[in-house]
Amino acid sequence: HQKQTLGFLRVNTEQRTEIFENSTCVLTTTSQSRMDSFVRPGPSCTVEETAVFTKSILNMLITDMRPLSMVDDTGFRNMIKAFNPKYTIPSRTHFTNMVEQKYSEMIDKLKSVLKETDCVALTTDIWTSVATEAYLGITCHFLGDDWEMQSLSLTTMPLEERHTASNIADWLEEAATKFHIPFKKVKAVVHDNGANVVAAARILKERHGWASVRCAGHTLNLVVQNTLKSNKTISSCVASARRLVEHFKKSELACTKLKEKQQQMGVQQHMLVQDVSTRWNRTLHMLSRLLEQRWPVTAALSDPAVNPRGKNHYLDLKPEQWILTEELTQILEPFEGATVFLSGEQYVTLSALPQLVQTLKKSTLSPAFETTPVKAFQNLAAEQITDRWKDLFTFKPEDPNTALLAAAMDPRFRKLKFLSSEESFKVQSTIQTMALTVRRQGRQPNEQGNESTTNTEEECPATQAQGSSRNVLGSSSDSSCSDEEDEDEKQNREVQREVLQYFGEHPLSKKEDPLSWWRENAARYPTLAKLAKSFLSIPATSTPSERLFSAAGNIASKRRASLTPDHVNMLTFLHCNHHFVIYSITQLIDGKIDRILDSKIIR
Repeated sequence: HQKQTLGFLRVNTEQRTEIFENSTCVLTTTSQSRMDSFVRPGPSCTVEETAVFTKSILNMLITDMRPLSMVDDTGFRNMIKAFNPKYTIPSRTHFTNMVEQKYSEMIDKLKSVLKETDCVALTTDIWTSVATEAYLGITCHFLGDDWEMQSLSLTTMPLEERHTASNIADWLEEAATKFHIPFKKVKAVVHDNGANVVAAARILKERHGWASVRCAGHTLNLVVQNTLKSNKTISSCVASARRLVEHFKKSELACTKLKEKQQQMGVQQHMLVQDVSTRWNRTLHMLSRLLEQRWPVTAALSDPAVNPRGKNHYLDLKPEQWILTEELTQILEPFEGATVFLSGEQYVTLSALPQLVQTLKKSTLSPAFETTPVKAFQNLAAEQITDRWKDLFTFKPEDPNTALLAAAMDPRFRKLKFLSSEESFKVQSTIQTMALTVRRQGRQPNEQGNESTTNTEEECPATQAQGSSRNVLGSSSDSSCSDEEDEDEKQNREVQREVLQYFGEHPLSKKEDPLSWWRENAARYPTLAKLAKSFLSIPATSTPSERLFSAAGNIASKRRASLTPDHVNMLTFLHCNHHFVIYSITQLIDGKIDRILDSKIIR
């Protein structure tokens, strides 16, 4: 037994020794491999591949308005590492430097684009961020050679001085100068009805002849807001609707019960809309949604689980208020449609304003409503429209209305049926005078070239030798003056014929695109085509500059409230002109993607 016990212990010890040695070898090998991978990392991306990936990330940050700090987030870095372990994402500081470089490149690119334009229109507005920093937004609009509407963001300029009329005028000039836009190229400035901005536009008109165009959307907003507030019955009805919506927004039980009633009644499960006091269209959306959800709302308020003792039943609208709400939405819908149409950027808007205002006034008065408050709304709204656009249907050649000139150059409205025959004749005469000026300006470069040639000939010795014969035959200035008079008379006749032919044609259908018409007929009316480009590019509203602030608001959010005003301007500028950024990055990727795929770094 003793020998057996000693033999068992010997074998067991040998086995343990072998296991320990094997384990040590494995640990040593694993540790060595880990150390080797640390000391000698795997192959990384080439410089060219890294540039493509980095610029693609920058494009994503700009297009989707993501914070630059996103590149330091653990989840984002892990995702990029999973896509391509060989790529090392740069730091936030590197991307900040890239934004500044891209901003400088984009300014140069827009300068070259704007250099090729004959005229532009500007829109402007002022906004305050969550960090209580004021900004001036400026956008630029023009028609390209292909008659396509182009819109560019120029700046979201941080403002540190008082918003006086003189300062605003100087800031607009500064923006034009920054992008090398000659002041004579600016046709008009579209702005809201703020007293300081209106005064600034007046200053710019005196300095450079820039037309002042008040935002039609802002004017429409004043018409509806003042009319709604002036009627106590309507104000009371809107206030009741607001309290009803607030109850469902604040009560989880009521909101859950509303969803149950919607499902039981087969009504679309839409959320109720809360209005905003400064935007009347949100009031319209609130009332429209309440009408859609009327019976589920009433049923939810009557449910014992929501209203055990009937204490909340008073929140429901009275029958006469429901009728008033229905009529109110009907009369407000045309104003909503007009606002949406006039806020567009990709099509002509200012030329349609006179016809739209006239149609809106007629549609406001035409329906027969039952409730007295809505009838009063009709009359007051019509008075507001007439008062606020009283200068839209009279034309003064010494101070021409830009909207009427734009309408005259729109083939849909060239007959100017919304004007009297006398006012229409004044517009056409002014168009003819402006066309003649354009034609003469086109002659000036040729005349200057002819003058330089004449001066060279006079300095020639052979010409000097013929001086005596000139004295005998008479001065050539007499015949040149006569030739100039004949040329002027010829141009007058050509311009008159072009204008008469244009206004004599049948108007284009209102469903047709005036820019497509001009693209096809510019050769027939070469002089008027230049005028059309200058007037049809002017927006009817300052909405484009307001849209800048929607982007700026997302960029200067609470998470990024520490962004400097200059970086807010850069990121907003790049985002709003991101189609240029995407184009340049796409060119880069298209040129290198084949080589990247060939290198098999994307599996």
